[in-house]
Parts: sequence; C-alpha cells; structure tokens
Amino acid sequence: MREILHIQGGQCGNQIGSKFWEVICDEHDVDTTGKYKGADGASHMKLDRINVYFNEASEGRYVPRAVLMDLEPGTMDSIRAAPYGQIFRPDNFVFGQSGAGNNWAKGHYTEGAELIDSVLDVVRKEAETCDCMQGFQVCHSLGGGTGSGMGTLLISKIREEFPDRMMLTFSVFPSPKVSDTVVEPYNATLSVHQLVENADECMVLDNEALYDICLRTLKLTTPSFGDLNHLISATMSGVTCCLRFPGQLNSDLRKLAVNLIPFPRLHFFMVGFAPLTSRGSQNYFALSVPELSLQMWDAKNMMCAADPRNGRYLTASAMFRGKMSTKEVDEQMLHVQNKNSSYFVEWIPNNVKSSVCDIPPTGLKMSSTFIGNSTSIQEMFRRVSEQFTAMFRRKAFLHWYTGEGMDEMEFTEAESNMNDLVAEYQQYQDAVADEEEDYDDGGAQDYEN
Repeated sequence: MREILHIQGGQCGNQIGSKFWEVICDEHDVDTTGKYKGADGASHMKLDRINVYFNEASEGRYVPRAVLMDLEPGTMDSIRAAPYGQIFRPDNFVFGQSGAGNNWAKGHYTEGAELIDSVLDVVRKEAETCDCMQGFQVCHSLGGGTGSGMGTLLISKIREEFPDRMMLTFSVFPSPKVSDTVVEPYNATLSVHQLVENADECMVLDNEALYDICLRTLKLTTPSFGDLNHLISATMSGVTCCLRFPGQLNSDLRKLAVNLIPFPRLHFFMVGFAPLTSRGSQNYFALSVPELSLQMWDAKNMMCAADPRNGRYLTASAMFRGKMSTKEVDEQMLHVQNKNSSYFVEWIPNNVKSSVCDIPPTGLKMSSTFIGNSTSIQEMFRRVSEQFTAMFRRKAFLHWYTGEGMDEMEFTEAESNMNDLVAEYQQYQDAVADEEEDYDDGGAQDYEN
C-alpha cells in the first residue's frame, strides 16, 4: 500500500480539505458514515486501494487518514456539522482557542508552537498504522495566520521526523485583486521562505484564477467558496488517482517529483483540470483526448494567476482518467510540444510526462489533470514581493510580528530568498541550449550558496 496522510490547517485549508474528502468518498463509494455503499461488482476496483486515504475500522467502516488542525474551534465545528462531519475520527481534530489573528508569527512561534506537539502526536499515530507511507499532503493558505504560520511549522517538523517521505502541499496564495487581509504579503513571503526549503512539491492555487474559471468557463454568475473548493478538490483527486485505482500507466507522488523538478528549489507547480464546461454546453461537445488536451494546456485553465504564455515550461505532467488509448495520449502530448515548441525549454528534450488511469471521476467519461512547472510562476512571487517591499520599507504592521518575538532580519531573509527564487526562474527561462556550459556552472554555484 502507498498510503498518504492528509493534513489540513487553518480555515482555508480545512474548507478545501473537507471538500476534498467529499470527492474522495464519492469516488470510492463511501457514504457519510464511512460504510461502503457501492455495488459488489465494482468493489474490487473501489476498495482495492482504498487504504491510500482511508483506515479500516471495525464493522467495515472506512475512516479518513486525515489530521485537522486550527487555532480556533469555529471551522472545526462547522466541519462536524457538515454532512461528512461524522466520518472523521474525533481524536484527529486538534484545535486551540485563541486563533492566530492573521499573524504568521502567532501561528509559527507562539500560539502554534504550543499546539504543535499535540498535532505531531496525531500525525505520528497515523503514520505508525501505515504499512508503507508514500508521503503527506497538506492543505493550507499562505495569506492568513494558522495555515501559513502553523502550517509551515508543521511541515518543517514533519520534515525532521520523516525526511525520506514526500511532502506535497496545496497552497492558496494571495491573489492580485482579491485580498482578504492587509498583511497577506508578509504572511505569504514568510511562508514561501519555508516552503522553498521544506516542501517537495507545491501546487499553487489562488482565488482570483479560480473565480475567473468559474465566471468565464463554468459561467457561474456568483461563484461561492464552495464552487472554488470543488475545482481544487477535483484537481487534488486527479493528482493521486493513479495511486487509488488501476491504470495503464501509473504515476505517484515521487515519480511526479522526479519528472517535474529539474532543480531542487523550483518545485512550485501550476495546476489545471479538464473538462470544465458550463452546465448548458455540456451536451454540445464530445469528450476526447484531443479536446481534453486543448483545454488542459489553455492558459485560462490554470488555477493560479500567472500566464504560462509569459514564460516557458521546464516540465509538465498530464494525468488522464477514463477509457482511452495510451497511443492517442502520447500523440497528443507530442503534438502540443511540437506545435508550441517555443513555450518549452529546449534543453530538456521530452519534458511532458503522462499517466493514464482507467477509472474516470464520478459523473464523467474521461478527465485530465494538468501539472506544469513553468517559469512564468515568477509573476506571482514577484507580485507578492512588490507588495511586501512596499509595506516593509515603511515597517508597516511590523510591530505585530516583532511583538511575538520575531526579528526584522527574518523578514529581510525571507524577502531575499523569494527574490532569489524569482531570479532563478528567470535564469532558466532565458537559458539557451547552446549555452549549456555557462548555465551548468552558474546553477551549481547557486545551490552551493
């Protein structure tokens, strides 16, 4: 078994996470009480690898291998009250009473540090029941206090204890136009500083891009957070479907990392999902591999506010689900690379990895999930960095962080680390095949520093 331990922190992380569990339960035919409710014929497929996300309890119940944490009880209470609230193990809810008040320092150093041991106890307990754990997936946002501060604290602690396991994060970045809190740039920069060092793979999400998908593609006039979370959970389920169902061409978190990350720091991915259609136009086109490819490579389909046309793909991965021929998948991927060759770096020859899983998501004949490592993601870091600098220059809001025991040096370090990351993306975007020697030396030096 290749178990994955799921952790969700903060309000955003918990809301995304609980939506994700609804989707996973639906795919494995598990009802709100944790009982398997599918037909016996399909059971070997649905139950064969259900252990990837669920533990088996007594009387044939399946319990999510999930740890839910927050520094205030509110979000947890609403999860418990939701239809799937009773499926989680009560001991796996870990929460404080004080809240982090959108303050990264509270989540990372003061309030979060007090709660972290009890979270780690639950994580250890869950990890010990696994036969062969593949890794951890963490849902959190980088704009608030708990998800960003305590989330990154937990990631670094898990890193110490399980250095050889994959650490995958689904991180919601502050979006350009939609801002929920004033101090987002601070919290996000301090978090990125941690994620660059301690996470293996970061799937970058952001609310504005998700709103755009809802408005433009799904034609929803008033998208709610529920709609956004549904988009995210579709992608999350797509990333791991190869672990959960039989397929013709399998992929897992480690294969993903090996094929997508050319340099250790550049592990921030854009994700997309296809097919996305408005309710009205569903009946007007046939689902086919070319149709899915067309949509998944479309810039409007990316779930973070960066335009892949402004950069180049270092690597990408396409995961198809449903009954289809692998030959067709390979042809389509090759076709995309040949047609848009200027958008792929030429010093990584075949830089699109594909995988095919036989079981489509509920309600669809076939679907695809896209994960791209594009240099254009620097737009997002650059944007956060500019907002950060504007405030940090005046030392605005800084007393809230220094009051929790932080040092200004930490801010300066985080800022320069993020700027280095942007510079690295830029360097490889400009790299040309015949200049390989220069870049190899330069790259080596960067990482030694």
